[in-house]
Amino acid sequence: MIKKGIEQSIEVKQNILKDGALLEKIQKAANIITEAFQQKNRVYFCGNGGSAADAQHLAAELSGRFYFDRPALPAEACHVNPSFTTAVSNDYDYESVFSRYIEGFGEKGDILVGISTSGNSGNILKALATAKSKGMFCIGFTGSTGGKMKNLVDILINVPSNDTPRIQESHITIGHIICEIVEQKLFG
Repeated sequence: MIKKGIEQSIEVKQNILKDGALLEKIQKAANIITEAFQQKNRVYFCGNGGSAADAQHLAAELSGRFYFDRPALPAEACHVNPSFTTAVSNDYDYESVFSRYIEGFGEKGDILVGISTSGNSGNILKALATAKSKGMFCIGFTGSTGGKMKNLVDILINVPSNDTPRIQESHITIGHIICEIVEQKLFG
């Protein structure tokens, strides 16, 4: 079972390596994020469950440090204020929690990275729609089909798998690569 899980993870990453169009989208996402930071814009991340953990992880890589000491970058995961998250969930509904955050904090030129293995999480879709209405650039991390998210994002990074753990492993790998590119371009 251990060997099989590692082999499956490697196979998904090998399939990413073979997909030139997907590699180009990863590079494009890194370039767009770099440009946003150069223009003093912000990057927001949102996801649920394991994808929320990935959102928070990637925001921390950018706002903290990654490979070396450098100025902090304005990146944040939309769910890290539990009082806000629970208030909106209680007063409205959970589907509104990220869109309400983007409504309050997102600005034209900012970026929203929505992470959903299925591409169909209602609260992520609503946040992306809100971001688009505000003139924000939207990037989606999904599994193979892209789900409904594919129609709401400017760049779709759809990992060629339908297996949630393998997709999430690849999301964090791709996210780390993007962070490395951004850090190198801005501070290299």
